[in-house]
Amino acid sequence: MQLFFNPNISEKDELVTFPRDESKHIVKVLRKKEGDLLNITNGKGLLFSAEIIQADIKQCVVKILSFEKQAPPPYYLHMIVAPTKMNDRYEWFLEKAMEIGVHEITPVICDHSERKVVKLERYERVLLSAMKQSLHLSFPVLNEPVNFNELMDRDLEGAKMIAHCEDVAEKPYLQKKVYSSQKVNILIGPEGDFSPEEIELALKNKWDQISLGDSRLRTETAAIVACHTVAMKNQEL
Repeated sequence: MQLFFNPNISEKDELVTFPRDESKHIVKVLRKKEGDLLNITNGKGLLFSAEIIQADIKQCVVKILSFEKQAPPPYYLHMIVAPTKMNDRYEWFLEKAMEIGVHEITPVICDHSERKVVKLERYERVLLSAMKQSLHLSFPVLNEPVNFNELMDRDLEGAKMIAHCEDVAEKPYLQKKVYSSQKVNILIGPEGDFSPEEIELALKNKWDQISLGDSRLRTETAAIVACHTVAMKNQEL
């Protein structure tokens, strides 16, 4: 199945017009024509079946034939991940997290962060491409970057877990701490890890320390391991 995206479709719509960029992609690149059928999502869990009635590269118009609603997942995963020095590594994390399953993403700026400026528009495009490729129907929440200290002041719902590289006695593996049908926030630091002061502050704010395995992982790899662990935990019978 090939999936198209239009955030403005609702259950009440009969006709929908695609913006210029998507219209050009549909008509000129993919050579779709009148009468062809499209599968479209609005990124909110809805899948629409539609027929092209106007194959115009500037304004492609479709008629909605039917729609179905995807049941929401039993869990909610919020990944709070420090931007990496090389931007393509963070974009790789975004792409793979979207494929595996993530519901909310927040870039966090830490003491050791080498990248403090991010381009959310670019991140949104990466997530959108991955959403269509992986046939997900829900687009994750992508938040503005937040400073570590500001994050600590936020009242986040669900379990709060921080993965760091410090050698401490009480740091259980993530798979032993996460449960199915759970809302969980997982915090991953930058290449230089969290500072000791940040770890101490997180513990004071009741974040649980977790381990993602015995290997020392890059930021983006650690984030993917966390995503996959939570997703697999929610597929257990």
